[in-house]
Amino acid sequence: MKNLLLPLILLFAFTLQNSFAASNLPSLANVQEWKIKWGGRPRDPFVAPDGKVWFCGQAGNYIGRLDPKSGELSRFEVPENSHPHNLIIDGRGVVWYAGNRNGHIGKISPGSGEVEKFLMPEGISDPHTLIFDQQNNIWFTAQNSNAIGKLDTATGKVTSVAATQKRSRPYGIAVDSNNQPWSVLFGTNKIASVNPRTFVLTEISLPRENARPRRLVITRDDNIWYVDYAGSYLGRYNPKTQAFHEWKMPSFPGSNPYGMAVDNDGRIWIAETGQSPNKMMVFDSQKEVFISSTPIPSGGAIRHMYYDHKQDKIWFGVDTGFISNIHLNP
Repeated sequence: MKNLLLPLILLFAFTLQNSFAASNLPSLANVQEWKIKWGGRPRDPFVAPDGKVWFCGQAGNYIGRLDPKSGELSRFEVPENSHPHNLIIDGRGVVWYAGNRNGHIGKISPGSGEVEKFLMPEGISDPHTLIFDQQNNIWFTAQNSNAIGKLDTATGKVTSVAATQKRSRPYGIAVDSNNQPWSVLFGTNKIASVNPRTFVLTEISLPRENARPRRLVITRDDNIWYVDYAGSYLGRYNPKTQAFHEWKMPSFPGSNPYGMAVDNDGRIWIAETGQSPNKMMVFDSQKEVFISSTPIPSGGAIRHMYYDHKQDKIWFGVDTGFISNIHLNP
C-alpha cells in the first residue's frame, strides 16, 4: 500500500507546487476588449498604418475592421467559403488574408474593399498563417496540405515545399533577420526552416518525442522560441549552437500554451488556453523567468497574437467574440 500511495502523494505535491507557482505570479498587465457584434470567431487582428485594427471573422466568413478610438466597426465581405484564418497588412495598408477553406490568399483594398484572389497551386488547399519577409513577399503554412509556401506578391507566383512526414501540420511561422522562415510542425515534435533561395527544408527534432509545438516567435538574437501545446512547455532553440532549453509553463501540466508574441524588450507573451479563463503569461527572455499572469475577462481561446510596436500593445482575438489588447502597466 505504501508503494502505491507514494507516487500519488508526489503527483499531488507536484501539481500543488505548479498551481501555486501560477497563482503566485503578479498581474502586471492591463486588458482592453471590444465585443464584435457579428461573432463568427473574430481572430488574428493586425494594426494598420492608420491605427485601425483589421481581423478575421473565420467562422462568419468576413474581414472586420475596428477603430479602437471610437469603437466603430466595419465589415468587408470575402468570397464564399473563404473562412479567413489569418491576415497581415503591408506598409501601404493593403490587407492580405488566408482563404483557409477554398485555397487562396486574398488581397483587400482598404478603401474600396475590393478583393483580388491569388489561387494556390494543386496540392495546397488551406493557407493557414501568413508572414511577410524583407521583400514584402508572403511566406505561409498550409496545415492540412502539409506544406510551407511563398507567394511572390509582385507576380502572384506560389512556390512550396512539403514536410517530410505525413500529417506534420505546419502551423505557426516567423522570419528571422537573415530572411529565413521558420515554422513549427504541430503534428510532430519538430521545428523547420526553409532556405529562401533553394527551398531546401530542414527539420529539427525537439528534445521530447511527445512535444507538439504550435506557435513560435523569434527574438532579436535570432533565437527561436516555441510553445509545446501538448506538453505545456516554453522552449528556445539557438540555431548557432543547436542547443535547446525548455521551461515548464506556470500552469503545468494544464497550460496548453497557444498564442505567442514578443515585444520590443524581448518579453514573450503566451496565452495559456488550458486555463479558464485563459491566462496571459509574460516571460522575460533576458532574465529567463515568468514575470506576470493575467486572466482574460472574456474567457475563450486565444489563438494568434500580434504585437503593435508603436503603441507597445499585444492584440488578439477571443473565441467568445472579442478583439482585445493587453499591455504592461506603466
